[in-house]
Amino acid sequence: MATACFLDAGSVGTDLDFAALTAAADDWCWHESTRPGDVAARLADAEIAVTNKVVIDAATLAANPQLKLICVAATGVNNVDLEAARRLGITVVNAVGYATPAVIQHVFALLLALATRLPQYSEAVRDGRWQTAPHFCLLDYPITELAGRTLGIVGHGELGSAVARVATAFGMEILLAARPGVNRAAGDRIPLPELLEQADAVTLHCPLTPTTRGLIDADALERMRSQAFLINTARGGIVDEAALAQALRSGAIAGAGVDVLTREPPRSGNPLLAPDIPNLVVTPHVAWASRDARQRLVDQVAANVRAYRAGTPCRVVTGAGTN
Repeated sequence: MATACFLDAGSVGTDLDFAALTAAADDWCWHESTRPGDVAARLADAEIAVTNKVVIDAATLAANPQLKLICVAATGVNNVDLEAARRLGITVVNAVGYATPAVIQHVFALLLALATRLPQYSEAVRDGRWQTAPHFCLLDYPITELAGRTLGIVGHGELGSAVARVATAFGMEILLAARPGVNRAAGDRIPLPELLEQADAVTLHCPLTPTTRGLIDADALERMRSQAFLINTARGGIVDEAALAQALRSGAIAGAGVDVLTREPPRSGNPLLAPDIPNLVVTPHVAWASRDARQRLVDQVAANVRAYRAGTPCRVVTGAGTN
């Protein structure tokens, strides 16, 4: 009999069909959310843990020797102590590809909002400025065409490659960054500093790791063109948020679209939530969150549980014998 516990089921919403997931294990404990101090106790009887963003650290794993499988209901697995899981023989699996269409759509929603100055023009209409204009249109904010511009992509996996295909349809040129920490050209990729200097827009699609934490810092932002946009739908910790706020205030870059912050939700504020930052669009980590994508995610978690129970785990990140 396999007992499973979903620690933060509320994070995927309540408007989905959970039948496949419910049937994947014999017994379930469902929690809308879980505070850090309650994680170990809630997993006390579980063989299978499901987490979206709840942290499962080494102490929690050590306190739960019966735990055999951790299903991360996301692609990024930085909320699980993978080394401790490997040491204890706990299999960790993730979800991949489920949100690709939604994320692509959000990347270009942010980029187009910045390029067309959509928030500013919408606000101008709400403020009555169009209604009192001397001409048929307002030309208060410069609009940038994407065609002919260069998009730099950091992380060319499932999401980065899909973004590149759409960018090409807009008539953009593509630059691919070499793996973070590698400062030499590799095939069709160039070192990140060179990409930052050449790109008119930069979009991030790499995981948050010790190598990528703070990857876009003050020095990186200084390398970017003054007309460039930065898009981050990956993880908040990849960008130095205070440095980005300063770069936008000073005009060092032209704008930024951010769907992720270092701490979510931002209970105690965040440098990017200050009201005086120009040409910044912040959304609340929803690039992945179309109903279609969330249903694919739940179905994929169910498939992961079934595969584990059948003795053939899939989408394995780490486990006994995994390098």
